[in-house]
Amino acid sequence: MNDSPWGAPPHAGYWGPSDRGPVQGAAPAGPTYDAHDAQQTRPMPIVPDVSAHGGSQDDDRGAARLGGPLFRDESPSAPPHGTVPQNPEPMHDAPQPAPAPQKKSAGRDLGAAIGVGVGLGAVIIASLFIVKAVFVGVVAVAVVVGLWELTKRLEERKGIHAPLVPLAVGGAAMVVAGYVRGAEGAWVAMALTALAVLVWRMTEPPEDYLRDVTAGVFAAFYVPFLATFVAMMLTAEDGPQRVFVFLLLTVVSDTGAYAVGWRFGRHKLAPRISPGKTREGLVGAVSFAMAAGALCMEFLIDDGTWWQGLLLGLAVAASATLGDLGESMIKRDLGIKDMGTLLPGHGGIMDRLDSLLPTAPVVWLLLVLFVGSG
Repeated sequence: MNDSPWGAPPHAGYWGPSDRGPVQGAAPAGPTYDAHDAQQTRPMPIVPDVSAHGGSQDDDRGAARLGGPLFRDESPSAPPHGTVPQNPEPMHDAPQPAPAPQKKSAGRDLGAAIGVGVGLGAVIIASLFIVKAVFVGVVAVAVVVGLWELTKRLEERKGIHAPLVPLAVGGAAMVVAGYVRGAEGAWVAMALTALAVLVWRMTEPPEDYLRDVTAGVFAAFYVPFLATFVAMMLTAEDGPQRVFVFLLLTVVSDTGAYAVGWRFGRHKLAPRISPGKTREGLVGAVSFAMAAGALCMEFLIDDGTWWQGLLLGLAVAASATLGDLGESMIKRDLGIKDMGTLLPGHGGIMDRLDSLLPTAPVVWLLLVLFVGSG
């Protein structure tokens, strides 16, 4: 270790032979000082009073500072009272305080989220089991609000002007057509909505026409067309039960993913898309949804069996997770956290529909295959 303040380690012969005599002007180093000792030492540099030039501030006049012991067998003395050492040596043996444990956070206002979720659930369940037409109206309203949120964010973040008026009118008509005329009515309404988007955008300058109509057709398919499968589920004799199973399994899947991922999540599922999702959370979603699916198919759906419920729950967990990741991809591209602020603790309507929309056609198809169209 180099203890010399001048940067070069003393070694034999560095200062010259010892028979050259005493060094002139060197101060005695102690009672046993002789010429040999004088040749092994250097004069102590004059260190100015640091406090005279602003305490710990650097000396602009190039004054030398003490950075360690002057001699090999000399320990640095304690600094004067009130003087802060410039380069204190780290205390390697001193015990370091343990970092305070970080408490996991849900990332949202959990109380508000639960309250809003319970309120929405009560409205949906009441309309579902009392009057089917009212529930269809609730779905249509949710579709229109979702389209407004999506087109607004596209305009704000990307400058994309997807025409909202034909999308809103066509989206509501699409849901009603799916309830009244089934899949055929939904496809016809989808085609007419896409045509209306193309024509409506012609009233504006041609710049970015292709970009805007492409976004409009995507929005028409992503929100109202997928939502029509919920209305088509409702047309069966046990339609309310089918829609209830669809909603329940999706919520259970999301809840299982959140609970297990928050408590045990260690391995990221898709860090580039949604850093908060973990593989453990996906296992929780699948486990919760399969268990709930077995119970629902056995006790709520006519002619359903528990093993069909296991398959249904697995499919719901997969589609809900993919739907959530798909919306996360859109929000990352737009550079936003939530699609809106309409629902405290949840974000916007689209932030709640992200897992429901792609799950609706999956549940509709599997229920038709398992127990028929009703």
